[in-house]
Amino acid sequence: MNAQWDIWQPDGQQLALCSQLASELNISLASARLLVFRGITSADAARAYIRPSLSQQHDPMLMRDMDKAVDRLSRAVSHQERVLIYGDYDVDGTTAVALVYRILRPYLNDLFFYIPDRYTEGYGISFKGVDYAIEHECSLIIALDCGIKEMDKAEYASKHGIDMIICDHHTPGDTIPDAVAVLNIQRKDCPYPYKGLSGCGVGYKLMQAWLRSEGRDEAQLLPVLQLLAMSIASDIMPLTDENRILAYYGLQGMNRHPLTGVRCLCEVAGMKGQPVTMTDLQFKIGPRINASGRIRSGAEAVALLITDDEAVAREKAAAINTYNAERREFQDTVANEALEMLEKDKDNASRHITIVYSPAWNKGVVGIAASRLIETYYRPTIVLTASDNGLISGSARSVAGYNIYEAINSCSDLLVHFGGHAFAAGITLPPDRLDEFRRRMEDYVARTILPEQLQPVIAIEQEIRLGDITRQFYNVIRHLEPFGPDNPRPVFVSRGLINNRYTRRVGKGDHLHVDLTDKQVAIEGIAFGKGDWAPHLQNGNPVDVCYTLEENTFNGHKSLQMKVLDIKEPSPAINNPV
Repeated sequence: MNAQWDIWQPDGQQLALCSQLASELNISLASARLLVFRGITSADAARAYIRPSLSQQHDPMLMRDMDKAVDRLSRAVSHQERVLIYGDYDVDGTTAVALVYRILRPYLNDLFFYIPDRYTEGYGISFKGVDYAIEHECSLIIALDCGIKEMDKAEYASKHGIDMIICDHHTPGDTIPDAVAVLNIQRKDCPYPYKGLSGCGVGYKLMQAWLRSEGRDEAQLLPVLQLLAMSIASDIMPLTDENRILAYYGLQGMNRHPLTGVRCLCEVAGMKGQPVTMTDLQFKIGPRINASGRIRSGAEAVALLITDDEAVAREKAAAINTYNAERREFQDTVANEALEMLEKDKDNASRHITIVYSPAWNKGVVGIAASRLIETYYRPTIVLTASDNGLISGSARSVAGYNIYEAINSCSDLLVHFGGHAFAAGITLPPDRLDEFRRRMEDYVARTILPEQLQPVIAIEQEIRLGDITRQFYNVIRHLEPFGPDNPRPVFVSRGLINNRYTRRVGKGDHLHVDLTDKQVAIEGIAFGKGDWAPHLQNGNPVDVCYTLEENTFNGHKSLQMKVLDIKEPSPAINNPV
């Protein structure tokens, strides 16, 4: 599917700021534009941005109910109560449980954790989980990355003498659970200044607030920032403000002094001795942790992340790697069968949302399959399968700029349960309501989605000449890391490039090794899935190329290369190169 190129157009004031920063920082105009694009408009702000400091974090006590949560946790520790840490089965939930467990383990003699079974208990706090707390005589449950809509579970726990602290970041309903404390930055009455925290991030702020209240050394939080970085990457949280700082130090710890389980997980992912990036966490580490909950039990992922025993960590990492291989097989089956369904649907081309269902599909991989379908049919997508108690459940994924949660909320009367974010959600409904759900969702999306939201867009920061690609320029890019949502890896366009010498098909012919020049400077790189452009370039025809930059090391020699995202026939420049 052809993508639109959306090139940033700085206004006059922004161009003036670029010139000012270039002069004050002694960098190129192209480098200065990278900063201004991210809202960095002064030399001091630039220095603070490229050197994140933990001192820039927000006061955790600004979060609604944090005082109540800290008081209750302090009482539990001082009286050595039995405490259960409860979390969702995905990366955000399991890392949150591991983070809180690792911090509280030295202070509590009887500390338990619980991860619900994806298939028999489903998302959120389960009655079975509360029963586990009752059985183990726990008097406090700390729920992480879930609980904001679990009014009945909070009431059930309370009836059995169990208090609950809820740490969540999902969109609340009209009613807040009656718990001792409900920490959720999305609460309308929560004044916390940053709304981008993951569920693990909310748990981290609770630990930070509690350690401060007890006068304990906050340095013990540094190692667990590795877990928080995993949650930020895997839950696709914005890499801005506090998240960027926390992810920065999490990656730093991972690359210098990784936790035992983290190191073993990196090794089975084929990353031994390699620096870990946010992209690695999202596409290599996160899927393996998720596979634990999809195929077996999320509790195994927690056990891996809390152990300091080398043998235990290696054994569990190997098992999780096996689950990940099984997960790939399942998701390929679901995606391929769903694509076959859509190809046979005569009305498919006219739809604004994809909704597919099969009772035979594996429930643990429907969210991944939904993302795969968006790659073919770029529109909001829901993949459903059979659930427990004769119900249907599944996952929704959206496209850039469209809020799938609001669309699902418009059909809430048809659903047994739903929850999530603007771009990802989960739903459960009775089978006899599926047709009506399909009809109403199509009607709602057709009325509310914009035509441009149904076509993929590549956001490009600036048009540059190949001569702008210097080591200093790349060093500025590196200082903008870690990259992620709202702090994307810079994307550039260079126009009128022609084959230099070695442009050719690679792999099985699907991909393209590019060797391009603007007749002054040459650069090489890789263009995945662009093998069909080889004859065009080899015949001497010019192209416009959209790409990111990366460093390549070969035989000890480092060079900068393109990672090509898209290639198009030449067109007039929209932005003059700086």
